[in-house]
Order: sequence, then structure tokens, then C-alpha cells
Amino acid sequence: MQASLKIVIVDANPTRTAVLEDALREAGHAHIVRLGETSQLLARICALDPDVVIIDLETPRRAVLEQMFEVSRAVKRPVAMFVEESDKAAIEAAVDAGVSAYVVGGLRKERIANILDLCISRFKSFARLREELERARCALEERKVIDRAKGILMTAKNLTEDAAYGLLRKTAMNENKKIADVAQSVVTAAGLLK
Repeated sequence: MQASLKIVIVDANPTRTAVLEDALREAGHAHIVRLGETSQLLARICALDPDVVIIDLETPRRAVLEQMFEVSRAVKRPVAMFVEESDKAAIEAAVDAGVSAYVVGGLRKERIANILDLCISRFKSFARLREELERARCALEERKVIDRAKGILMTAKNLTEDAAYGLLRKTAMNENKKIADVAQSVVTAAGLLK
């Protein structure tokens, strides 16, 4: 458990919020903000910049769920959602929206700290996966640009593939740039000369 997280609770029911607040304070979290109404919710949450968002919905209507899923997608923070009833479509929508913990019918004080830990851990795990995916995408895009630049150099200078790559690498070293940046310059210049 991380010490003293800044937590926003979205819940219109003060009784249920009190259960959440008690459990969170017992777990060592003193900075808790309750948002009882959902008008301009996203802007209010962004202004508060919490570490974690907990959403408690007794009987979620589809429109309210959609608004909460929008919050989950936008805030890029761990989001735990407690609902009293749900269906398969709502669960799938919650997962797609990035909700880190979706608990149906389980608002019990003794479980909240563990659910919060799970929520944070799952969020961090997915964040690492997203970062790895983004790095892989960037590497693939760089590889494509480098291959195009090699092709341009091979045609323009009558070089082999190895020689074209060597020229890109040597130029990158001389100019203290990444090979992908030099390759992009070659591709851009070739496009201007057409």
C-alpha cells in the first residue's frame, strides 16, 4: 500500500461514501475529496489531480456509466468502480474504458484497502504495457523510415544495402543524431526532389 494517496470519491450517497472514507482513512489515506454531484465531473477531477479515483454507483444508469467511463479514459489514473448491479456489456465497457477495478455488489469496508491496492497495481501494469507497445510502434516506424532511406540511397548512389545503412550510421554519428532522424531527412529531401 502506498502512503497517503490523494483520492477522489465520486458518490452521491453520503452513507456509502462514509464507508469508503472510513476504510481509506484506516488504511492511512488522509487526503480524500468527495464529489457528490456529477455535473462537470471530468473538469473537477482534472482540477483536483488525484492519485486514484473511486466511483461508487448504487444502481448505475447507462448514461451515468458512460460518463464514468469517459472519466476513466481521460484522467489516466487508477479508477476503482463499485456498482451494485451490472451486466456483461457494462463490464466490457468498463474494461475498455480502462477501469482498473470493477467491483459488483462488493462495497464492504474490510475489502476496500485490498481493492485499492489491486486497482493501483493493475493500472501500473497496464501503463507499462502501453509504454512497451508505444516503444514498439515507434521502433517499427523508425525501422520503416530507415528502410525507405536505405532504398533511396541505394538507388541514388548505387550502393548496397549494407553500404547505405553504413552511410546513414556514419552521418548520424558525425551529426550526433539518431539514425532514424537522419533517415527521415533523407526521405524528406528525396520527396522534395521529385
